[in-house]
Amino acid sequence: MEAAGGARQAGPASEEFRAGALGGRRCASAEEAALEVSWVQGFSNKNFGFINNRTVCYPCGNYILFLDIETKKTSVLQCQTGQVGAFAANGNSQVLAFSDRKLNPIIYIYTFPELSKLTELKGNAQLDYTLLAFSFTGPYLASYSSIPEFVLSVWNWQENILLCSESQPGVTATSLSFNPMNWQQLCFVNESSVTIWHIERNNDEHHLKQKPVKLPDGQGSMSPHKGLFFPVSHSEDPYYGPDLPVSAIAGLVGDEAETFMPRNCIRPSVYPTAHCWTATSEIYMGCKEGYVLAIDAETCSVSTLQEKPLPEYMRKISDVVSYVRREVQKKKGGKPKDLRNRILFAMAFCKEGLYAAGNEGFLFFYHIKGLQYEMKICADILQPISSIIFSPDYTVLLLVTDQGTVYTYKPAHSGEAVKLLDACSGCFLAADFLTPGDKYCVSVAISGEVQVWFLEDGTCLSKLNLDIEATAMACCPSSNSVAVGTKMGQIYFLDVTKVEAPRVVHRIFLSKFPVLSLHYDQSGQFLIARATEGHIFILDARPSKLFQVLGYVVLADEVLDLSVVSDFKNDLVEVAVLLNVAEIQRARLEIFCLSSALTTDNDKYVNEQGMLNASAIKKEQYDLDYPLSSAVRLKDNIVYGYCTCAPFICKYQLSEENMSEDPSVFLSEKRTPSNQFGSGFLCLSPNSRWLASAAKDGVLFIYHTLTMDILAQKHCHSYQGGGIRSMVFSLDGKFILVNGENDGALVCLKWKKIKKIEVKEAAFHWQSLLGILNESTLNENVVLKSMAEWQFDPESTSESIPEEKFKDAPLKSSNVEVTEEDGNITGLYSASTNDMTWIGQKIQKVIREETQRFANQKKELQMGVKKLRKTIQKMMHENEQVPDIEKLEQQEFNLDTEEQERAQAEAEQEVARVRKEIEMENLANCYLQDVIKHECWDAMSVKGRAVKCFHMACEVKNYPLKERSKEEMETLEKVLRLKKIETADLKIQKKNHEIESETVLSKEEGEKAEVTADDSASYCLVGSLSSHYGGDTSILYHQWDLHTREQKVNQIVLLKDIIYKVKTAFNKEFDIVARQKEQEIARVRERNLRIRKILAQLDLQVEVWEPALTDDEIPERALTVQDSEIKVEKYLSQQEREKAEMLAKLEMERRLAAMVLKDNERLRALNDMMGGVLEVKKEDILKMDIPPPSFISKPEHVWNDEEKKIFREHEKKVKELNEEKENYRRALENELEKLEASIQETTKNFDDTVCKLSERKVKSEMVIYQEELKIVNLVYALLLDEELDAREAGLHNFLMKKEKEKVKTARTIQTTKNKIEAYTDTYENAIAEEKNLERGFTKEFAGVPANLLDELFQLYKHRPKTPMTEMLLDTANPYGDRSGSAEDYKDALTLLMKAMDELDSPEHMPHGLDLSIWEHFCLARRNKMESEELVKWKALTLAEMQDFLQTRMDDNEKIKSDIEDIFQELTWLQEEKIKLQLNLTVQFLLKQGQVELESTEIPDYTDAILINKSVIEELNCSIMAQGEKKIASMVECKDFSKGIFQLEWEQKKMRMQIEDLKQKARDIVTLPISKDRQLFLTVQNYDSRIDHRISVMEQTLGTLDELHKKNVKNRQKRIKELEKCISLKEQANYELSLELKEMLVSVSERRHIFEAADTQHVSEKIAKQRYREILKQKHLRDLVKEQEEQFEILQAEVERLRSGTFPVL
Repeated sequence: MEAAGGARQAGPASEEFRAGALGGRRCASAEEAALEVSWVQGFSNKNFGFINNRTVCYPCGNYILFLDIETKKTSVLQCQTGQVGAFAANGNSQVLAFSDRKLNPIIYIYTFPELSKLTELKGNAQLDYTLLAFSFTGPYLASYSSIPEFVLSVWNWQENILLCSESQPGVTATSLSFNPMNWQQLCFVNESSVTIWHIERNNDEHHLKQKPVKLPDGQGSMSPHKGLFFPVSHSEDPYYGPDLPVSAIAGLVGDEAETFMPRNCIRPSVYPTAHCWTATSEIYMGCKEGYVLAIDAETCSVSTLQEKPLPEYMRKISDVVSYVRREVQKKKGGKPKDLRNRILFAMAFCKEGLYAAGNEGFLFFYHIKGLQYEMKICADILQPISSIIFSPDYTVLLLVTDQGTVYTYKPAHSGEAVKLLDACSGCFLAADFLTPGDKYCVSVAISGEVQVWFLEDGTCLSKLNLDIEATAMACCPSSNSVAVGTKMGQIYFLDVTKVEAPRVVHRIFLSKFPVLSLHYDQSGQFLIARATEGHIFILDARPSKLFQVLGYVVLADEVLDLSVVSDFKNDLVEVAVLLNVAEIQRARLEIFCLSSALTTDNDKYVNEQGMLNASAIKKEQYDLDYPLSSAVRLKDNIVYGYCTCAPFICKYQLSEENMSEDPSVFLSEKRTPSNQFGSGFLCLSPNSRWLASAAKDGVLFIYHTLTMDILAQKHCHSYQGGGIRSMVFSLDGKFILVNGENDGALVCLKWKKIKKIEVKEAAFHWQSLLGILNESTLNENVVLKSMAEWQFDPESTSESIPEEKFKDAPLKSSNVEVTEEDGNITGLYSASTNDMTWIGQKIQKVIREETQRFANQKKELQMGVKKLRKTIQKMMHENEQVPDIEKLEQQEFNLDTEEQERAQAEAEQEVARVRKEIEMENLANCYLQDVIKHECWDAMSVKGRAVKCFHMACEVKNYPLKERSKEEMETLEKVLRLKKIETADLKIQKKNHEIESETVLSKEEGEKAEVTADDSASYCLVGSLSSHYGGDTSILYHQWDLHTREQKVNQIVLLKDIIYKVKTAFNKEFDIVARQKEQEIARVRERNLRIRKILAQLDLQVEVWEPALTDDEIPERALTVQDSEIKVEKYLSQQEREKAEMLAKLEMERRLAAMVLKDNERLRALNDMMGGVLEVKKEDILKMDIPPPSFISKPEHVWNDEEKKIFREHEKKVKELNEEKENYRRALENELEKLEASIQETTKNFDDTVCKLSERKVKSEMVIYQEELKIVNLVYALLLDEELDAREAGLHNFLMKKEKEKVKTARTIQTTKNKIEAYTDTYENAIAEEKNLERGFTKEFAGVPANLLDELFQLYKHRPKTPMTEMLLDTANPYGDRSGSAEDYKDALTLLMKAMDELDSPEHMPHGLDLSIWEHFCLARRNKMESEELVKWKALTLAEMQDFLQTRMDDNEKIKSDIEDIFQELTWLQEEKIKLQLNLTVQFLLKQGQVELESTEIPDYTDAILINKSVIEELNCSIMAQGEKKIASMVECKDFSKGIFQLEWEQKKMRMQIEDLKQKARDIVTLPISKDRQLFLTVQNYDSRIDHRISVMEQTLGTLDELHKKNVKNRQKRIKELEKCISLKEQANYELSLELKEMLVSVSERRHIFEAADTQHVSEKIAKQRYREILKQKHLRDLVKEQEEQFEILQAEVERLRSGTFPVL
């Protein structure tokens, strides 16, 4: 704790200055009262570091904590300017650096263990530093600032010099580190990229140069680097043009063109999570995707490390171990860890390999060889590890977890990780002192983590995790219990009688409202819980009462603060509640009293629902004159309030004297400036003598309540960390606990200076309070210890009311809340259940009691309702049976008309709401319809429609056209005028040219020119047939003349006009056909009328074909909705209903009038007799029928003559009528057939017309596509031209940048050369001085004798051994051998001078030398050594300057090369632009079959040219004429050469016959006469002789075969004998091997004896003799081999000679 004292020395002075600056008023005893930090606990971030081999340090809030890993003692260093920002520590130099978080932050450098400030680094950062990093050696520090600068800076912290800096706008860094082997390399890592920064030094100048590292993609593969701004090759396509970069295609010109990358080319890279440097200046990096990368810092190349495959047996063992580990995790209740998908969050390098850790909680060791590694697990701490750090001596590895736990691991021992620190994993919520308040304190975090601390030194004694979000905490004065409130509305009660093992003993579920604060009265009798929505719950604080809920109070306004005062004399507890009244800008204070009778006779003071009666608590209300955020009440009716509208503290005296004119408002008696900013709160000491004020600025002020003078102040937290969240005084007043809002720090303060009277008053109050509470505390602690550990009982949901257990299911009520809580409290209880709140239990109890009390009345009412229902139903049934005039309306049977009206009103409101929603939706749809109709229908001058055939599935659509805008027409007219002017100018030029060449051109050539002109106007060269379909191609430019951009744009305008005209021409034909169809349909309808009449006369049920226009042919019908399309009932308004009723009334009157007309007797008679007409029409002949005579019913024999005559006349008339009917029927049928045939013929003709129109449409489409193809080609040419322009502009911009860089580099080179020349002179002067010192040695010591002078000269040249630093002697440090620097040589000079102290001692003085001469000699030798070291240092500096110059020269050469490349590409672009202007794309229209290809390969027409067809034809004619002449001459030559060939053949044949005859003669002459030939010539029967010889040879072969079989059998027998011998030899060999082993043993024994006897000379002689014998044997073998070869050669020669001499044998 010495460091804490040292850090506190600067504290009071700065605090006094702050108080004076803020205008605060200190009391006379201010100099005698002061606060100091006793201890600090917390874990604000995971930034740890070793400050030496046994001490780690880490920031926490406004403090930096130093923890000894052996003794676990902590010391504190406070940042006087606020919260600590970035942080770094250097264990080798034992210094630390940190920045504050104020405006224009400063970096502070402190030493350890003195904790003295070395220097302050003031940069240009405006808001904050995010990263700091020390170099491994040397006085260098790197810093990185946040928004808005984003500047990377390198400092020399010893000399307080900013060496260099570089800005990276918008880049947020995650880690930063120096290369331990070379401080001039920095690794800069952000979320998705890695950059290696090189610090280049030129004597006293430093420059930062970055080298970005290209990381692999998410799959771990490295994609090849593509130059997007400078493509690798310039490939060229004859149609698509040159290959340009994507930036030129995108039209980018400026700096964006150099960095632009298409989205499809962007592949997300891996996300770095951790990195470390190796001893070979490589970087090992872990990624979020699970890969481990190796990065070369010089070349920035990246390699992915792969795990070395295990052998089969090792893989099986690994699988078994993994399975066992997963099973163990499952049994522990944890989630099984997948080691294959591990993410490394931390790395540390050592000599043996690489240590890494990540989200699985394992510490891995990687043994890396090449690009493969072997991995093993060193430790498992079951928590995600965020960082690992080696100690400076590399003996201890520190493991830091996300949950605030820190472990140490010693790699040399390979044991388990040992827990070093168990800090809080979240921000502290509150802290309080455990009764009696002088030994222990308790804190709780927002995460629900409860910790017990030893008050003397801040040691954490125990921890308990509730696993639920906490909102409040308080310690009970009457027992060692702790209450913790939660966001779920629950209160947990903890037993802390054993501070080493706290436990949960009870839980109460108050309500669904979160618990905001908990307050105990000083007697420990009541616990007051403040919840949201004005709810305040009163609980019995004693464990003996099982923390019973006594009742609750509901206040009308929001509760801001609560203060509790105990009146021990009257046995009362007064509660003052500060309310926020929204209507007025003032505070309201409500005070109510709680008596001890509330705990004994609770039912008298609460109602059935648990609410306290107003008469029982004696509520009082006071309105204060200022709005307050916090208020505390003293015992003498004095209230202090913290004002929110102004920075001061108000004092109120609650008496009638201090009332204002408004009797309900109290005026403040005194206003004290608070010297603080932001919202704050007040806290009163237990003895009511001290008033503490805390706010968002983090400064704690303590006032004396009598005078309101500042007693003390302490800047313990900061505004950046949210200020102070809570604070509390200990009962004895010695300690103060303060915790921050968001900085995660818990600070314990104690009095450094204070008046003795103040201490005595606080101690007296503490002792008196303990005297009151001692007895109850002992009793309650006994009960608390006896309470069982809390477990949830699923059968009982009434924990807070132990005397009652409800068995009924909870009723559904709006005030009853059922919550589900998932949690686990250190294994005490398992899964959550549905708990009912205390308020819900009360309401359920009330409902059940009322149900039981009024059960009989309820039954009677139910019976009465049933009877009434039956009576009404009977009446309604009788009402249905009576006539309509006597029926009652349905609504008259409603007994509750008010309820009916209310229901109807609600229904009407709902209907109105739904109707309004539908109307708004319809309005939106109507608006959308109008927009679509305006854009897609009204804007069309020609609406899109179709024409369909009658009998075919053929449909033709017209071209929908929009009216061309005024701008388009003006542009077209402008282009046409320009074209006319150009055409006229061209004609005049042509005419002038013809006049000049009239004398030269012949008549035939003139005609040829006319033919060529006519040919050029043909459609083939125009490239389309638009002139045949309504387009005028004469206004177009010739395709060979489109060279300029203006011509191409004008051509596009003219082509669009031609397309419009083609579409218009087709639409005219379409309109004619459409009108024709309408006429045809009208004709068909007229004929169908006649057809229907004929069918009706013929009484035929045949369907008549009725053609009609479809919706495609009449698209206007889609815009009109017919009534038949609406399927739902139409809603009618009141006016529409009245109109409909009037129309119905008129229709009824019309029908009545018609019925009156039908009652005319004359008309009825006419209808009955003649069908309503006076004449019979011809059409009605088929309906006529002759009535039979009246006597037809009599038998024929009864008829008389008159009747028979009448019957014959009747039959004649019937026959005539039937014949007439038949004739008329035939006429009708013939007419029907003619009408149908006519309809069929006319519709078929129309179908043919539609088919022709369809063909016309296809050809029009073809023409339009031809013109559109021209437009596409022209647009592409324009686009390519724009791309070339954009590329040229981009190159010019890049060229300007390169030229600026070249000028800058050249200036740097020149400056560096000048500096090198100047420094070279200095270096040479230093060398000359060093040599002069050596030459002047004899002169300087000329008076010394010669013998002593030689000895002195030897000592003059003698140098001590180079001292090794402690770090280099440390064999565990992997970065031992490092490259030297100028600073290292300065340190070496200092160490060398220290080492010279031993050589300068008189012990080394030569005998007989005077002491004064020796001292002069030592001084001269030191000067000589300093001169040598100076030369070395200057040589190193000169080498660095030369390296810097060479680097700049290389950069200059590279810039020159880039400029040359840019010039070459600019030249190439100019050539390409000229080529594209001349090399036009021309469209030809060729007939089918004119172009034929023998193969599927398309010929290469890159070298083709276009010429006139007539030239080719003339050339072909001349070629054909010349060809015919050549063929005739060739035939003639062929006939003549045929005879020549025949004569030559005969001559050749004769010569060959002569040669054959000559050859035969020579053969006969040279033929040798052998024995066989002699026999053939002399023996008469030569064939029989040959047969005889063959038979003899066959007998010989048979004999030889038998002999061969016999030899085979002999050989087989020999093989069996040899196999037996082999088996015997193997057995013998086995025996010999056994003997050989014994002999080898004996030989080894003999060798030992031989070596012992020293017979090496004899053995060498024997070895040489044996060596000579071996050489002799080898020589003899070589000689034998040579003789054998010579013998074989001679034998072969003999055989050859024998065969030559005797060939027959």
